[in-house]
This record gives sequence, structure tokens and C-alpha cells, in this order.
Amino acid sequence: MDPRIPPIVTDLAAFVPVLSDSMSIRELPDCTVPPLSLNGICDIQKSPYERAVALVEGLTLEEKYNNTIFYLSSVDTLNLPSFNLWNEGLHGVATSLGVNFSDHGDYSFATSFPMPILTAAAFDDELVHSISEVIGTELRAYSNAGRAGLDIWAPNVNPFRDPRWGRGPETAGEDVFRVSQYAAAFISGLQGPPDAPIKKAIATCKHAAANDLEDTPNNITRFSFDAKISIQDLADYYLRPFETCARDAGAGSLMCAYNSVNGVPQCADTWMQQVLIRDYWKWNKTTHYITSDCFAIDVIQAAAGHNWTRSGEETLTKAMRAGTDTECGFLYRQFFPSALKQDPSLESNIDVALTRVYASLVSVGFFDPPESHPYRQIGFDAVNTPETQNLARKAATSGMTLLKNLDGTLPLQVSSEKELSVALVGDWANATLQLVGGYAGPAPYYVSPLQALSNETGVKLIPILSLDQQDVLEAAKASDVVIYVGGIDQNVEAEQNDRRTLAWNETQADLIKSISGLSKTFILVQTGGGQLDDSAWLDNDGVSAILWVGYPGQEGGNAIADVLFGRVAPAGRLPVTQYPASYVSFPQTIMALRPDPETGNPGQTYQWYTGEPVLPFGYGLHYTSFNVSAEPFQNFDISAVVKKCHERGHEYLDQCPLGTININVENTGKVKSDYVTLVFASGGYGPAPHPNKNLIGYQRLYDIEPGQSQVAQVQVKLAQLARFDNDGNRILYPGTYQVSVDTDGEMAPLEFILTGEQAILETWPKYDRSAPL
Repeated sequence: MDPRIPPIVTDLAAFVPVLSDSMSIRELPDCTVPPLSLNGICDIQKSPYERAVALVEGLTLEEKYNNTIFYLSSVDTLNLPSFNLWNEGLHGVATSLGVNFSDHGDYSFATSFPMPILTAAAFDDELVHSISEVIGTELRAYSNAGRAGLDIWAPNVNPFRDPRWGRGPETAGEDVFRVSQYAAAFISGLQGPPDAPIKKAIATCKHAAANDLEDTPNNITRFSFDAKISIQDLADYYLRPFETCARDAGAGSLMCAYNSVNGVPQCADTWMQQVLIRDYWKWNKTTHYITSDCFAIDVIQAAAGHNWTRSGEETLTKAMRAGTDTECGFLYRQFFPSALKQDPSLESNIDVALTRVYASLVSVGFFDPPESHPYRQIGFDAVNTPETQNLARKAATSGMTLLKNLDGTLPLQVSSEKELSVALVGDWANATLQLVGGYAGPAPYYVSPLQALSNETGVKLIPILSLDQQDVLEAAKASDVVIYVGGIDQNVEAEQNDRRTLAWNETQADLIKSISGLSKTFILVQTGGGQLDDSAWLDNDGVSAILWVGYPGQEGGNAIADVLFGRVAPAGRLPVTQYPASYVSFPQTIMALRPDPETGNPGQTYQWYTGEPVLPFGYGLHYTSFNVSAEPFQNFDISAVVKKCHERGHEYLDQCPLGTININVENTGKVKSDYVTLVFASGGYGPAPHPNKNLIGYQRLYDIEPGQSQVAQVQVKLAQLARFDNDGNRILYPGTYQVSVDTDGEMAPLEFILTGEQAILETWPKYDRSAPL
């Protein structure tokens, strides 16, 4: 069996008509016409819960279980149209069963922004919010035409723990604080203000939890993997972004993952879904629902999956009673008739699940009159506007990260007296579809590097669109500058496809090495979401500059040209560590973050890695220079801090601010530039071993003119200073906290002391199974 395909126990052939129907253009509900108008779902004076209950009460048992999957079938007796929950929108409205793109003209495209890993490198939450606002708007345009639902199965908040993970480019990087902040900004932009009576769309945080491998060399796949994780690491790392999604940001939906955690498949994990998420984090609004990943219910039972249950009826019962309300798949629909015969009380579980799903649709105004809220007025003229095009270009340039710039090679200077001859080479030289990466839809256009550089005034472009070494070297010798655009793409890193190596492939490496021996100005524009080991090129003076550009989206070529020619000064920071190629010597199935010589684990993420990174998390150069200094930060007594937090009414102590660190950033160079202020803390507080450091705050400053200064005001919450014990409790410890700015530990050094007794900020709910220490 193909390891890329989930092992399925349902009769998929029986549901081919459902699949076909799910992709069609759908009518919108009309609450002015009976019989639907006579149902309480149309009573806008009632709460979403009351309206949903009224609808569910009006369904027959068969109509109920037919609608427990991603495709909510039409109900003729109520004149209720069908609806599809499966809509992708990770970085733009994307191809999925719920989104119907036309072949040409209107509704044939949507704005395609950079993949999240590049956007995350901008460390700009306002940018993330703006992007997701556009995604929500364009989704509404499609939904109002019956071409999409109102749920977006994004963001992906699994941290990019292991650089081999094929889906890492979908995420905001390896740091859970950065991932959490990205998620919060994305959710607020997509859904709209938390107190708004109508949401613009429904965000779905995925995949809970520990879903960070696709396939391994020893044939372990995400469908069969049982992640062995300590309670400490669960609380501290793997689940923290979901805490932000559920408890703090109010995501409308969550998705459970394929894998198991400590012996329990995630879509049948009662402790995860009920005890932790719904009870402890209080994610219990009647509009909140949990969906499975596609065919994740099947893999609970399948022999090639977890082999955890013995029948479809048992599988269904365990998943639904754990809290998985709806399924991307067909097992619920196939096995509910027989399961109900065995246990009629399951109907009450169906009622709860359907009420949550339909209440969520009420929360986005799906059943309301078109004139009742502005979102129903959005049409296709809101898609791919000049403003969204500019935002796509800004997003791409904002995340691009300068990794090397020998003797100020960049930005390139073009003389008015003499053309600059540029040889453009590499596997991405004329990239189009490669620019947008995975989970993308058709873009309105794709600006390749070739197209963008062809439009540069004063540049004579010599493109070589193959990797033939003789052709490339001949063009390079005849040029003033050589630009190689390439690296990895979705053929190497993607869903169902983990990497086996962090090294450049042999063809690329040989060609880059040959070009570097020509004594030319040679710029390497590195593509892809996961990092490659650049050691050889960083140490090679024949490589003049390296610019990482990720998957830059529809405006990718223009954005690359903007940075290379200095219209935009780069200020991105690596949201991941660039590891040496030797890092892959230990199994990626080891989930423990802390180093362990017995397993060969060198420590995972920048917080625990004991080796020497090629480039550290947060690294990024500029076209100018900066002088950075921090104002003194006071010492605090822990008991006084906690008391003040209670007095301020903070329900969750970890979200209480300790204070604000003010950092003065002066542009001492000659180029206007943004600057990302990264603030790290380290020290011997809390139990050993201690992390190398951790990110406690960041702020992007914009357009700092030469000779001018700006002040970053970085708020530090207790959550960023606390550590977790073996039981998952979040504790604020006394000790000396050493603060540094940027990746240079000597830049703007600062320290403060927390005195007194340790304080438990959060007591983790008792875990219901054994877990490794």
C-alpha cells in the first residue's frame, strides 16, 4: 500500500457521489421561504445555540448521521442546502473540496501570499493579521457565490521541531511563542473582532497534537506513529500553540491529528479533547467544534494505522464520545446506522456534535438575511485588488532573510552609464507555480524571477533555464553578476514527504561550487521552507551573498528583485535553526526536546541543541548597521507580582505582563531599514537542565532612517519567563534572568532578578496515561 495514502476501513466507492456533490456550486439558505423560514434556525432573535438546536430537532435520524461528516448534505424536507466544511486557506483561499474555482474569468483565482514560514520570518504580527483579513474577505466572496464554505482549515500550529518535516513550511517555525503569536494574529484577522456579533470566517487550528512527521526511512508514517512525549514537553512545547488557539484567541474550530500520543489516537483522545481543551482551557462555547483530519478516524482502526479498535462501530463511538464532532472522511456516515442499533444513546452525541457545527454556521451569519451584515455583500471585485497585490509583495519582501553579504555586495548597483550584465541561473530561475508552495490555489498571476529581472532598467539579463554546467558557466563568465535561484521545493518537502537530508543535492552543489570559482559577484537566492546546510557557501568567498526567500507567493519574482536591487532593505530573521547536514543522524521519531546521549538526541530546537548551528534561530543581516541599547529593567518580588496580577483581574496568571523592556535602536549606517527586535532570556532558574535561551518578546520597527532612532517597547508576560515541571505545571521561578537582544548575546545585555518563593501560575490537569519522563 502507498504509505502516502491513509489506510481506510470505509467503503470509499460508496461515497463517490458524495465527493462529487461536495465539489459543486451550492445554493445559500433562504430564511424567507418556507419550510426553512418556519424553523428556529432562521430566528435571529435567538442565540446561535438555540437556533442550531431548533434545526437539529427538525432532522430525522438519517439526516442527522448523514451530516456528521465534512459535507453537510442538503435536507429537502427543510429546503436546507448543502454545505462543505473543508476549505483550505493557509496563505490564500486554496484548492480543496469545498472551494470551487472556475476555469477562467471571475472566481478562477485568489491572492496567493507567501507560505507561513516566510511570513513568520518577518516577525510582524500586524502583517499576519492583514494577510488573514484578506483571506477571510476573499473566502467570503467565494462563499457568497456558493463556491466555498466559511471554515478555513488553518493555521497549522504544529511547531517545526525537526528540520526534516515536510510540512514545516506551513508553520511559523520552531519557537512555540512565535507560533502562538502567529496563530493569534491569524485567527483575529480571519474571524474578526472577538466580540463581533458575526464572524467573518471560522479558523481551524491544526493538528492536535504532535503532528510533525510524515514518513520515516523505517516506514513509520503519520498514520501509524505513536508519539512518546513527556508531560513536561507536552505542556511546554507541543500543546502551547493550541492553548493560545483555544483559550486565548478563540479559534472557532480545532482539528485532531492522525498520530497517537502516548498510546491514544488523537481523534479518540478524551483527555485531550474534553479534559484539557474543553474543560481546562474553557474552549466550550456551543459554536466550537472539533473536526478530524482526513480519514483520521479510519486510521484509529486500520491495521496499517493504529489498530486500536476492532470495528467501525467501536471506532465511531470512541471518536465521537472523545469529542470529535465531525469527520473529514466517511466512517461516521457509514457506521452510524449499525452503531445506533448497538447503542441508541449515541443519538444524543450526534445531537451535541451537530448543534456545535450548525451553531458555528450561525456565528458567521450563514442563515441570516444578506442585508443583515456587510460580509454578505462581498463580491469578486474584492479579490486580487491592487491593495492585496501590494500586500502580497510586502509580505514576501518582509520575510526575506539575508544570510551573507560579503563586502556589501548587496544591494546591486546599476549605473546610468553602463548596463549591468546579469546571468540568471538555477532551478527556480523561471519558477511560477513553485513560488506559491503547498496548500495553494490558482493565483491571478505568478511573477517569476526571470520576468521580474527582465524588467529591471539598466540590466542586461542572460537567462540560462537549465542546470547544464557548460551553458551556465559560459553565461556566468560573460556577465558582471551571477544570480542562482534555487534550493528545494514541494517535490522535496511537502505533506506526505519528509526530507532525508539537509544537504544541497549533488547537481546543485557542483554547479554552485563551479560558479564560485569564477571570481564573479555571485548571489545565491535560496528557496524552500526548510533550511539547507549552507556551511560550504558561507565559508566560500566566491559566494558573495545569500538571500533566503522561502516560498514567496504570486509576487515572488518582484519581491526578490526589490531586495536584490535595494528598493527594500531585508530585515527578516530565520524562524528556524539552520543545522549542519549531520543533524539527521538520529531518528526524527524521538520527540524529547532535551539532549540525550543514549538515544543520540543532540537536543531539539535552538533552546536545547547542544551542537554548533550553521546559523542560529533569529539570524538575519541588514544593508545597514544598528546600535542597540536597552534601558534598565527593575527587579521583582514574585509574590508581589502575583498579587498585582490577581488585583488586575487576570484569569490566567501566565498572561499577566511583568513589564515592558524598552530598547533603543539607532540606524548607524546609510540605508533606511526595518529592524526586528528579538529579546531572549536565559539563566539557571528552575530545574536542570536549563535551555540555552528562549524568546520572550519581539517587535518589528519600520523604516528607520540613517542617523535616526526608534524605541521598541517589548512587553514581557509571565508565560514567557515561566518554566514547566515534570507534571506540566507552569511555574515562575526565582533567579537571575539574563536578557539579550538579537542573536548576539553581547548585544544590549541586561539582567533582572526575581526574588522570593516560586509561584505556580498554572496547574496542569492530571494526565490519564503513562508518559515518558
